[in-house]
Amino acid sequence: MALDPHIDAYLRRLSSAAAPLDLQAQRAATEAGLRALQGPLEPVAAIETHTVPGHGGHPLRVRAYTPHGAAPGAVLPALVYAHGGGWFQCSLEVYDNPCRALANATGCKVLSVDYRLAPESKFPIPLEDVYAALTWVAAHAGMLGIDPARIAIGGDSAGGNLAAAAAIMARDRGGPPIAHQLLCYPVVDHAFSTASYQAYGQNLFLTEAVMRYCWFTYLVNERDGASPYASPLRAELAGLPPATLLICEYDPLRDEGLAYAERLRQAGVAARDEVLPGMVHACIHMLGLTPDARRLFDLAGAALREAFGLPAD
Repeated sequence: MALDPHIDAYLRRLSSAAAPLDLQAQRAATEAGLRALQGPLEPVAAIETHTVPGHGGHPLRVRAYTPHGAAPGAVLPALVYAHGGGWFQCSLEVYDNPCRALANATGCKVLSVDYRLAPESKFPIPLEDVYAALTWVAAHAGMLGIDPARIAIGGDSAGGNLAAAAAIMARDRGGPPIAHQLLCYPVVDHAFSTASYQAYGQNLFLTEAVMRYCWFTYLVNERDGASPYASPLRAELAGLPPATLLICEYDPLRDEGLAYAERLRQAGVAARDEVLPGMVHACIHMLGLTPDARRLFDLAGAALREAFGLPAD
């Protein structure tokens, strides 16, 4: 399919904008730019923010979204979610509307994790924070009103990397149990050699140069890129929970996402991949830009509702 015309027009405007000169300016510009694409806020039944112990006892925020229309007191499945942003940017605040939409689409209570960012906190600290939040959620399921047997882990982009790695970590450490993985256009390998990098690594929202910078901020050194907790594509994948991978057609990360789904299947893990036609990286933020961005939420909702035995939305 051709590149979505709304996205194409947006990228043409974006290419003429000046880049910020420092890290804090880059973070602020990214947040403002993504918010401008998201469209109106989706209503949800409730939002609560909890402070939980992260890696080493560092306090983390975890924001819980109860889907619109949920019955009072209902015990819901949960999606522990790690936001994208190349490990070095984005926040709970800029992911507010995407998490609202995910809660409504999936019927799950979405728990968004405010993990620490690189380069101030490098690998594996963001991952350990996500794993600590997952462990806390499982241990406090009763208080949170969620079913401990129906907890999924998910994320997009670098957050998809953290979600995939947290699932591997949970397997290696003996828990907590994870029922499903929802990986949206995830980073899964510290490499830049795929055909999709060659085809889509320039001028399509996420570039190879930006991805190299993301890895530079995250890793202490290049050797860390070979760790299965940094590059899940290099891990032993047997024994992981079922997975749904939602992959953008015009994304340099497309081929590694498809390869990860295939590696999961080869390891005996039930894994489904869906390519989002016409979409670019970060389309989870683009509901206000193009109606076709809704397909990500439709597919995520269908996958988790099926996994958790919920009626179709």
